[in-house]
Amino acid sequence: MKWLDEFFERKTRKVAQSASRRSALIGIGKLLVGSAFVLPVLPFDRTAQAAGATASKKAAGKLPTDQDCEYWRYCAQDGYLCNCCGGTASSCPPGTEASKVSWIGTCHNPEDGKDYLISYNDCCGKTSCGRCFCNTNEREMPGYRMGLHNDINWCMANDSTMFHCTMATVVGLADVKS
Repeated sequence: MKWLDEFFERKTRKVAQSASRRSALIGIGKLLVGSAFVLPVLPFDRTAQAAGATASKKAAGKLPTDQDCEYWRYCAQDGYLCNCCGGTASSCPPGTEASKVSWIGTCHNPEDGKDYLISYNDCCGKTSCGRCFCNTNEREMPGYRMGLHNDINWCMANDSTMFHCTMATVVGLADVKS
């Protein structure tokens, strides 16, 4: 093993004597810039793919049910649907309780053409359900301040902070100002 140590020591010293820190930084910079053309480094928009999937369901004549992410009341949904986890769209599964705080969204019902105010409550007290995950976030703004977006564990206000699923309760008609 001594020969291996001596070999790497010689090579390292030779590189240190012949190369500067500046040239090393230039080499690293070239590597990073070059890899940007090979690997995707910027976020990209997948809405066209999602629209294609939704359009194919509509083309097949199948309307979304309350267990599909495309269902109208899930326009600001972020979490597992309680419908798939033993609860309903407006009630938590047994053994869980609704979060004390929630976020709201205004969703358009295409069947009657009206906008509804939806209250999204996380159900807390069990580990994540793991079925029917939806992350639609229509018209969501970036969350620069805590509490202004739905990417928060809303169970933090409860005794048990474990997130299980999210229910979407219709609160009423949205008041549309003209």
